[in-house]
Amino acid sequence: MSEETEQEQRPSGDWAVANADAAPVERILNQDEIDSLLGFGSSEEESSARTGVRAIIDSALVSYERLPMLEIVFDRLVRLMTTSLRNLTSDNVEVSLDQITSIRFGDYLSSIPLPAIIAVFRAEELDNFGLVTVDSNLIYSIVDVLLGGRRGIAAVRVEGRPYTTIERSLVTRMIDVVLGDLSQAFAPLTKVSFPLDRIETNPRFAAIARPPNAAIVVKLRVDMDDRGGRLELLLPYATLEPIRKMLLQQFMGEKFGRDNIWENHLAEEIWNTDLEVRAVLDTQIAPLKTVLDLKVGDTLMLNATPNKPVQVMCGAVHLTTGQVGRLGHHVAVRIEKGVATQAKAALMKREKAA
Repeated sequence: MSEETEQEQRPSGDWAVANADAAPVERILNQDEIDSLLGFGSSEEESSARTGVRAIIDSALVSYERLPMLEIVFDRLVRLMTTSLRNLTSDNVEVSLDQITSIRFGDYLSSIPLPAIIAVFRAEELDNFGLVTVDSNLIYSIVDVLLGGRRGIAAVRVEGRPYTTIERSLVTRMIDVVLGDLSQAFAPLTKVSFPLDRIETNPRFAAIARPPNAAIVVKLRVDMDDRGGRLELLLPYATLEPIRKMLLQQFMGEKFGRDNIWENHLAEEIWNTDLEVRAVLDTQIAPLKTVLDLKVGDTLMLNATPNKPVQVMCGAVHLTTGQVGRLGHHVAVRIEKGVATQAKAALMKREKAA
């Protein structure tokens, strides 16, 4: 495009000022201006700034995968609950694990759908608390089943009223069963009991931790043919902290993390290890000058007699005692006693250290 054409298409300064006074021109920010408003700097500072913003965003997130053993514990809980609730209700009950998530305690209390029954239980050996939340669908289903309601008929609900004493008592029976199963689910890891502390219907009265504290939420689905509902289990991270090392295991075997194949291989190699065993006839203490003056042909007088027992040593460890004799053309030592237990333990410790 020529220079004259550009001058013809470019508006004059007076016309641009007049148009600016008449109607404001809408401005669109480019990417650099957006980055500057969000706090991103140049390319050198961009990575650190993005890291800082990402850290602020991720500060509200907690990952339960840091404790992989929890999935095994809760899967065991599902199987136990299925059997226990079938025995309680005499009905075909199916319990399924919907989701395991991490959440801030304050966010969880705000997300509880009301009306609901919130059970506060203690973890006695762990010296903390937890929550069991039962939604209204499961409450009315349990009440209907335990009171002999017929199948195929939806439970009658009266909205806007508090739960009656009978309803609370029946739901408490179910919660006691769930807490007993939870104790059995943790039994392979550690012995812990979960007694029921109180029943609440207002989330504000079920505060067992500070709002920013992290917690694990396990969402369970309980189905009884055409009836059922949801049950949620909350355990703060502070409750799980005393058994954190156990929950960090990647798998739950018979001995929880012990590799039997490696143990057997190590034991076989230890049994086949060569050790230097010495028969000590006598021990003498002499000045250093006397030892340095020893020459070829000198004679050392020992205090050992032919009938005196000799000590069998392995390094500095005393194994046993024996009697000196001859076997064919060899000088031999006949063992008089078995190897001491303390000596066995000391040798095993040395081999493992080596």
